[in-house]
Amino acid sequence: MIEVTRTQLLPGVHLTAVQTQKFKSSVLGMQFLLPLAREQAALHALLPMVLRRGTAEHPDMESLSAVLDELYGGSLEPTVRKKGETQCVGFVGSFLDDAYTLDGSAVLEPSAAPLGELVLRPYTRDEVFCPDYTRQERENLVTRIRAQVNDKRQYAQVRVVAEMCAGEPFGVDKLGDVEHAAAVTPGSLWERYQQLLSTAQIELYYCGSAEEERVARALKEALSALPVNEGRICPDCEVRLHAGPEPSMVEESMDVTQGKLAMGFRTGGVTCWEEEYPAMAMCNAVFGGTTLSKLFMNVREKLSLCYYASSTLEKMKGLILVSSGIEFDKFQQARDEILHQLEEIRQGNMEDWELEGTRRTMIGAHLATLDVQDRQEDFWLGQTAASLETGIEELVAQLEQVTREQVAQAAQKLELDTIYFLKGTEG
Repeated sequence: MIEVTRTQLLPGVHLTAVQTQKFKSSVLGMQFLLPLAREQAALHALLPMVLRRGTAEHPDMESLSAVLDELYGGSLEPTVRKKGETQCVGFVGSFLDDAYTLDGSAVLEPSAAPLGELVLRPYTRDEVFCPDYTRQERENLVTRIRAQVNDKRQYAQVRVVAEMCAGEPFGVDKLGDVEHAAAVTPGSLWERYQQLLSTAQIELYYCGSAEEERVARALKEALSALPVNEGRICPDCEVRLHAGPEPSMVEESMDVTQGKLAMGFRTGGVTCWEEEYPAMAMCNAVFGGTTLSKLFMNVREKLSLCYYASSTLEKMKGLILVSSGIEFDKFQQARDEILHQLEEIRQGNMEDWELEGTRRTMIGAHLATLDVQDRQEDFWLGQTAASLETGIEELVAQLEQVTREQVAQAAQKLELDTIYFLKGTEG
């Protein structure tokens, strides 16, 4: 039995509590929800990394880790994620659930305390963040940003989004860019941190056996020094339609042995807030979202035009992104066949096993989320970022009702916006 409640602890500060007896561990998290912005993305991404280095009471990672070790080997890790045009930065911790302690002692309250320390009492020097910690984590962030090009499959997805959504917040990477990351100073990071404490929307999360009232008390105590502000900012997400008569074409050359073809489609304004969303989610799954999809079964397996071919749906932004790896000379064939498979869906040409197999796969994946605490936390973060309260069971019920005609209608709304092709430097 799982019970999900959402309550406001302070203006702009909410707790999503998932009460369940299923797990031996409990999960506790806190996220700042921030509007994605090119000038501030790297600054925000750096913040939890520097905060995690130490607190006023425990000024280094060794002493902080010792505290967590005493909590039955608990963990508290920094996170940086992107949900629509919202950048989510903060911490997610895992601790032994109270029901499984050897002596019946409470773990929840002592686990909430270091979270409050990290967020509200960071280690400082001269009234700003520690220069050494800031420099080291800044260098780590710059390295992470630069290393993205090493994973060419992911790099192609980053590039097609950047080109497709140039001038839109969604085009900004969750880690920001090297230029802005390298410019961060202890002073500028501290100044921004002070602003966020007062103005950013804050989402707290708990999953475990404790009752919601007890969790709320523990977090209120741990975060009692948090500024109270009635005007905390709730990030929004802008949805655009394809503007041009023809899709944009972007080519890039690198020393690679395999081409990367990425294609970005606009969903005609269908997002997670629309009634047609379950049909669009099914459409994406039939198109390229599962191993039963048309891209996988036809473009990859039957025709061998791609080493891999898949699609993902950005539910808040209204995008479907196709990712594929191809031989350089197969660009036109692969592109045409990907579009042909989409046309098949538009015409309703889906076998029963395709439609029902995809439905069962999607439902199975949703229900499997209930068995994995990390996935549940990420799911509810996405829902709260979208200001949605729809649970997994309700989403499953919606998918059960989607018809073949609705999937075809969803496919008819898709418009090809941008094509990105990463090719080799020769030929």
